[in-house]
Amino acid sequence: MIYIIMGVSGCGKSALGAFLSEKLGWPLHEGDSFHPQGNIEKMARSEPLTDQDRLPWLLKLHEVIERERSSGSDALVACSALKRLYRQILLHGSKACPSSSPDQDGLPASSPDVCFLYLYGDYDLIQQRMVVRRGHYMKADLLCSQFDVLEPPLDKENVLPLDIRMSITYMAMEVEKHIVSLKSSPSP
Repeated sequence: MIYIIMGVSGCGKSALGAFLSEKLGWPLHEGDSFHPQGNIEKMARSEPLTDQDRLPWLLKLHEVIERERSSGSDALVACSALKRLYRQILLHGSKACPSSSPDQDGLPASSPDVCFLYLYGDYDLIQQRMVVRRGHYMKADLLCSQFDVLEPPLDKENVLPLDIRMSITYMAMEVEKHIVSLKSSPSP
């Protein structure tokens, strides 16, 4: 199973990912480390990324996800995945890109071996977290642009919503319950 930990910047993707990685013994692929240098510089200047900026990054993460899926490994990927299109690119690669596939709507909305962990919370709480965060190139003044483009995932996208007001330990317990439920449910 691949869990993609998603949400706006500052919602706790890296913290939950590190906690789950330690607890489950699964590798964590931190999406921030896959950004091209130009994207990092742009965000450090408080410039929001465009879809075009994000595409090479999302395609790299798709390759990581595909590598883990094809090896049969369990893994965690931390990635904002703000729009449905971005989540489709993570699942289907370039086949989901509007320029390469006019029939992208025909792609499945989800994959049974990939689940999105959607960390959601209110703007003020996340903004407070970002203001005190140190050493990250994504500044708090970009948070509004993230909320502007956010398209919360739908149930059909295979999502487990997690309220960030809950503790990391509580959220991890919810993920573990999800894993157990998948193992105990009959395969299709």
